[in-house]
Amino acid sequence: MPRRHGRNLTQIDRNASERERRRSIKDLYSRLAFLIPTPSPKGSLPELVDRATTHIKEMKERVERLKQRKQQILGGHISNGDEVVSTGGSGSIISSSVITVSHLDSMLEVCLTCGLTDSFILICQVIHVLMEEAARVVSLNYSIMGDRIFYTIHAEPVSSRIGIETSRVEERLKELISPTSC
Repeated sequence: MPRRHGRNLTQIDRNASERERRRSIKDLYSRLAFLIPTPSPKGSLPELVDRATTHIKEMKERVERLKQRKQQILGGHISNGDEVVSTGGSGSIISSSVITVSHLDSMLEVCLTCGLTDSFILICQVIHVLMEEAARVVSLNYSIMGDRIFYTIHAEPVSSRIGIETSRVEERLKELISPTSC
């Protein structure tokens, strides 16, 4: 009889440790779901892991793009086709501007770097283009460094059914700073 009692204790211990392991895994999945933008409330665990890996890859790509952008701004040269640097001719109101457009989930991120003297006119034009393309500005942040101003604009579609055509927005914004438009 003591043997049987011993077996029951070890079985109970195993059951308890298995429950603890499952609870721990559930907690870790919950933390992972919290860290991913736009979590779905009833997604399966494999879907969650797939979304997490996709999000991590996107964030790595974004970090690389931002590193390149920083290098361009500080170094003054172009290494990525997604960005346009315009040095504008004489009489141009845009001395040296950089615009990047990124699509993040359902949001659009526009990063603009320009001279302080050009900033008001250019940011008004950028917002006007976004509004014409059915995008609502959700946030606009800026930072000033020396004689340069750095804007980051986040926009979302006015209607989720319509969305934002990123390539068209990008094309129109790049036209704003191209030397031929001035």
